[in-house]
Amino acid sequence: MKKISSRIVATLSLVALFNFAASGHAAQEVVFGQIASQTNPASAANAKGLVVGIQTYFAKVNAKGGIAGNTLKLLTLDDDLQGPKMMGLTQQLIADPAIVGLLGFLNSAGLAEIAKQNIPAQAGIALITPLQGDKNVVSATNVFPLRSGYADEVITLLKEAKGWGKDEMAIVNMGIAFGPPLAQLAIKEGTERGIKISTHQVIDVSPTAFDASIKSTVAAVAKSQPKAVLILAAGKPAFEFIKAFRDAPGGSGQIYGLSVLLHDELVKAIGADKARGVVLSQAVPYPFIPSKMVINEYLSDMKEYAPKEIISFSSLEGYLGAKIAAEAVRRAGSQPSRTKVLAALNNLGEFDLGGIYVKYTPSQRKGWGGVELSIINADGALKK
Repeated sequence: MKKISSRIVATLSLVALFNFAASGHAAQEVVFGQIASQTNPASAANAKGLVVGIQTYFAKVNAKGGIAGNTLKLLTLDDDLQGPKMMGLTQQLIADPAIVGLLGFLNSAGLAEIAKQNIPAQAGIALITPLQGDKNVVSATNVFPLRSGYADEVITLLKEAKGWGKDEMAIVNMGIAFGPPLAQLAIKEGTERGIKISTHQVIDVSPTAFDASIKSTVAAVAKSQPKAVLILAAGKPAFEFIKAFRDAPGGSGQIYGLSVLLHDELVKAIGADKARGVVLSQAVPYPFIPSKMVINEYLSDMKEYAPKEIISFSSLEGYLGAKIAAEAVRRAGSQPSRTKVLAALNNLGEFDLGGIYVKYTPSQRKGWGGVELSIINADGALKK
């Protein structure tokens, strides 16, 4: 038995030496840094989904020998959804020479500041597929988007509303992050499409004013008697408004929301009866039905490498982002570096993820660009 074991060890050593000689390098871990909070309730579901999706694709690649012998690794840090903390952790990742790229960031305020300070460009590092649709973020230098922009989602929802005869609409937005600019866009685009804006209300999210703001917003919307309500908010502001509006006289009207208004969290917060009928735009493809080659691949890999995890939009988003990151590593050669990964992404061209495409060139970086619509049914499930 000892003899056999010795032969195996010797054989493996020779294989390792051969691989090193053939490739001219020792195998290494190729590490991508992520900041996404799984501890803050407002981001936990999306953050976990992103991590699961990324790790699922990386696990498949690594199980097949990696890329040029190198294995892929994800390092995730938690910023508690605090913008300043994301900034600090981003600098921490950038200072680590082992990090070849940033992947799957989640935090609207933090990402807005990262883009404003032009950090990816200054650091010479790629920020791949952040969960973000703000034009200022996704168009920033060295940012490589996957999802459609919030503006695309708003326009798609307005078209849907108009098509169903919802030509009088109330617009409600939270007074921070993407809320104000998207409200102005919705007013402009809605008016141009013949939709009358019955009222425009802003939710004050500051702790001392929040409850009163929800109450006054619901009263104003109910009084305007719209045929539909477009809510440009996420997390607690959206949940509390919808819950209160459904309880108000005339609060049974059609509600439209963005992809960041997570249906499972909404149902958990207000119940399936109140969430029923809410229409949500989706900035990544529908993950539950194998309608595209990449969805088949994702569902198969989730079953094999993450069988206990749920299928979700966010895990698909993480999976697709990981696929883009892995392709950049492959094109970066046998010894990938931060500079080589960035160069590979800038010259990726049109890349087929499996029925959906991204296109990255030195002058333009375009994500998938599609928007799909879904509706919450009586059971609280999301249907296409």
